[in-house]
Amino acid sequence: MSEAKGGRSAQLKHTGLRPGWTTGACATAATTAAYTALLTGDFPDPVTIVLPKGQSPAFALAVEELAGDRATAGVVKDAGDDPDVTHGALVRATVRRLPPGSGVVFEAGPGVGTVTRPGLPLDVGEPAINPMPRQMMRDHIARVAADHGDAGDVEITVSVDHGEEIARSTWNPRLGILGGLSILGTTGIVVPYSCSAWIDSIRRGVDVARAAGHTHVAGCTGSTSEKTVVAEYGLPEIALLDMGDFAGAVLKYVRRHPVDRLTVCGGFAKLSKLAAGHLDLHSARSQVDKGFLAELARQGGADASLTAEVADANTGLAALQLCAAAGVPLGDLVAVAARDQALSVLRGAPVAVDVICIDRAGTVVGRSDVR
Repeated sequence: MSEAKGGRSAQLKHTGLRPGWTTGACATAATTAAYTALLTGDFPDPVTIVLPKGQSPAFALAVEELAGDRATAGVVKDAGDDPDVTHGALVRATVRRLPPGSGVVFEAGPGVGTVTRPGLPLDVGEPAINPMPRQMMRDHIARVAADHGDAGDVEITVSVDHGEEIARSTWNPRLGILGGLSILGTTGIVVPYSCSAWIDSIRRGVDVARAAGHTHVAGCTGSTSEKTVVAEYGLPEIALLDMGDFAGAVLKYVRRHPVDRLTVCGGFAKLSKLAAGHLDLHSARSQVDKGFLAELARQGGADASLTAEVADANTGLAALQLCAAAGVPLGDLVAVAARDQALSVLRGAPVAVDVICIDRAGTVVGRSDVR
């Protein structure tokens, strides 16, 4: 069987679901169009961008405004077949010239939130535009600037029509992101999840890997964790299972169709849910249990004060950072607990398991041994 028929891309094709674009991709497209118009007087429509994995989608413009030292473009987000609350939202980017040497500065416009509590990958007071979308926008500003002989010193203000209202249906208010939505995305692509279709695709992924003779497979929560597993173990694409939030689906199917070894790799917060006994890791169906993390930290040597701080932390990342500063290996503790939960679901099936926890950048922050 051809290895091209396995892995993440094959899973998506198997579901028959249509992928969409992240708010970060939409903001990048709007930024590119606005900056191009600022330099040339014309808005490219459609506007084409390059995503982190090399895809080059084109976006139609819904808004074009050019006045003086600034230009605004808007793109309507298409989330494909994913039930995303931001599907159909109008994402705008206003690009304004800045003095030479200013670089690229980001601002939150109406409908985009501001970070007010620690524990997120952005500093308090920053607009809730995540690191990868920021990098995508910087890269496209640099490309357009090079094409037109400009220095690329600009302010980018991202806004989302009705974003504050939409954000009430997200976790942003609880996380201390106030005033609107976050601009998100690591690949620029929204991978659609229909529970039944995606679980079926996971099963097919296991079958394909086994049929090809692979005895070590990895269940990954997304593209960043896939990169980590490839770097750690050199696994081919066919051995990578895009489990998304469906950890239980992987474990239950591998229990009935064993492989010699299963690596589970994902973000620390998601895998802390598995460690606490949740098999569906979606934010709408399970939450990070800070009390559970506090107890793990206590078992790992945290004193009473640190244990209380972990229990009161804003996010799982904040709890991890608190423990790291105190020399308490919370990442490893979560990985071990997640491995043990996985083994309990496997019910004695002849499958060795290890778990790797990563942060948003893909840095390993915790791991278990193989058991």
